[in-house]
Amino acid sequence: MTTGARIWQVAVHSPLHQEFDYLPPTDVAPDLAVEGLRVRVPFGRGTRVGIITGTAAASRIDAKRLKRVLALIDTQPILSPDVFRLLLWAADYYHYPPGEVLIGALPAPLRRGDSVTARTRQHWRLTTAGHACVPGSLRRAPRQELLMQRLTAAPQGISAQELLADSGARAALRALHAKGRVESFELAEEDAAPSASITATLETGPALNDSQRAATTAIEAALGRFQPFLLDGVTGSGKTEVYFHAIEGALRTGRQTLLLVPEIGLTPQMVERVRRRFSVPLAVLHSGLSDGERLAAWRAAAEGRAPIVIGTRSAVFVPLERPGIIIVDEEHDASYKQQDGFRYHARDLAVVRAQYLKIPVVLGSATPALESLHNCRQDRYQHLILAMRAGTATPPEIRLVSLREQAAEHGISPVLARAIERHLASDHQVLLFLNRRGYAPTLLCHDCGWVADCSRCDAHMIYHRARHLLRCHHCNAERPVPAGCPTCGSPDLRPLGQGTEQAEEVLAERFPAAEIVRIDRDRTRRKGSLDALFQRVQEGRRQILLGTQMLTKGHHLPHVTLVGILAADQGLFGADFRAGERMGQLIVQVAGRAGRADKPGEVLIQTHHPDHPQLIALLQHDYRGFAHGLLDERRQAGFPPYGCLALLRAESVHPRAAVDFLAALRTELVESAPAGVEILGPAPPPMERRAGRHRAQLLFSSERRAPLHRTLAAAVQRLQKLPQTGKVRWSLDVDPIDEY
Repeated sequence: MTTGARIWQVAVHSPLHQEFDYLPPTDVAPDLAVEGLRVRVPFGRGTRVGIITGTAAASRIDAKRLKRVLALIDTQPILSPDVFRLLLWAADYYHYPPGEVLIGALPAPLRRGDSVTARTRQHWRLTTAGHACVPGSLRRAPRQELLMQRLTAAPQGISAQELLADSGARAALRALHAKGRVESFELAEEDAAPSASITATLETGPALNDSQRAATTAIEAALGRFQPFLLDGVTGSGKTEVYFHAIEGALRTGRQTLLLVPEIGLTPQMVERVRRRFSVPLAVLHSGLSDGERLAAWRAAAEGRAPIVIGTRSAVFVPLERPGIIIVDEEHDASYKQQDGFRYHARDLAVVRAQYLKIPVVLGSATPALESLHNCRQDRYQHLILAMRAGTATPPEIRLVSLREQAAEHGISPVLARAIERHLASDHQVLLFLNRRGYAPTLLCHDCGWVADCSRCDAHMIYHRARHLLRCHHCNAERPVPAGCPTCGSPDLRPLGQGTEQAEEVLAERFPAAEIVRIDRDRTRRKGSLDALFQRVQEGRRQILLGTQMLTKGHHLPHVTLVGILAADQGLFGADFRAGERMGQLIVQVAGRAGRADKPGEVLIQTHHPDHPQLIALLQHDYRGFAHGLLDERRQAGFPPYGCLALLRAESVHPRAAVDFLAALRTELVESAPAGVEILGPAPPPMERRAGRHRAQLLFSSERRAPLHRTLAAAVQRLQKLPQTGKVRWSLDVDPIDEY
């Protein structure tokens, strides 16, 4: 902060890439401005919440034109120094408006200017008279009886908001209150949040093997200093147990752990495992929480009341009172990369934040990202390898099933069918992986060749037979299945290809003695549905689990002994240079669900390309060898991690607008671009039209980051001045993970 500063610099939620100068409030001393304080400021025709980022002795704008800050909202910075620094660094690195980054990192109530102090919420519970009430005595008042049953099952009380969600409950509650059977009380939101819990009985973890013990020793020795680790362990090798020992080390020193998981679907499973091991309050942060629950968890982490914080990618920005270690589970997962708006990568920011805090960061995966393996090669990360499965579990036997030599009936080859029968006969579970939702990838007219295409995207519409509709999985457009071909009128419309809905139907008919459990996005839309499905799976009944990549992400399925990959060829010939890496990760992850307990596992991979070198490499359980081969290819091509990329995307409802916009920008940049920076395009992405908008992109490439970022900074400045800017939407993606 500048001593004697008269100008307050404030970041406001705005698409402009700058902070704004304000005069301090008339009733506040100018030197009370502190980085990270929220303020309320006039902006445009209204007011907004902003965050102070600095001060200055003077402004480039005439002081007579400057507006005054209306009020200070906080007395202490809302963001910890490391988070404040991280957010500003990220705004600069990803070339995103600093106000949107800073304000966007706050829970919604704080973005609106609410107080950071705890709010209370009305709850209801039974009185002594209510507990003494005989069950069934209110049969003539069924709503009152139902409320009594709910409150009896919740001795700690239920929030009024939850209790009164049902129509007619308010009158019943008033009647019970008049009878003296229920009473209301106020409870602080963080005490009411389900994210904080203490487990009474704790599990004792299994004994560590030599590799786990070596990894644990290395991590615990680094507590108190910055050290990135790549915990590279085969599926079932006990990486989570290493995490838990690292957490124990942090707890012993009174420090907090931030544990990141890639998706909300994995959060309940990880939370349950942590609660069974640690008798401490947890804070859980993910998009499925209400605003109040999220604020309560955020405050518990920021105030140090939650020694363990578990969350998805945005939790990388949660303040911690006593940070001790950051753990990123399944660090290779693409879900850590935000794909719209502020396109940050939570794994990379976790490493930057750990460096600021001078604490260790552990990146764990059975299939590490090539960038992480490269950092180990460069000695930036310490490589911890768990090469064997924990306990008595052994690696599954992996075989390729050539579809050239035998026809697959409804997607299942005779070899796979016999294996399914054999494993089911032994009362084991079978997992079948098919990464296509719906009944079929599209509909085809058998007479004229018409295909059901989306009118807004360059894509086919997916046929969903159960709902009798066609749906685009890119823009979510829907329309009923036509009675006849729109082109020739023929009623002979046939599903083309196979999705999980069709596979479920086929499996139920072919294996009637087995329960079919389908797990895909269509089946898990309702809150709690995914947990319910996995609860059924954990019961160990004779089941065939059928699903998409939702099944591959870290789930422990001890009763699965056979894994069948129905269509392995989908990832072999992708347009993106990362297609091979993703294909390898997906196959290894899904194969790793087999034989994780004391039962031997078997994996069958159906393919039309049994001689493909990448598939053959994966048969040897040698993901690292497979990955190092891909790294050598990347080095020869100059692709990441041996080069740096950025994509500037533009889209418009007008066919030529995006291309013309990017072409004008390229003309302005190409002559002044630093040596070594290439600007390629404009060119269409793999899907040129999406959701009714025509798209184009520029690819920026450089061997070194510094000149690339100078070019990107210049591009952002010029973009805002181009006359075509108002006709297009544009976004900049630094370190893109796909070209769509």
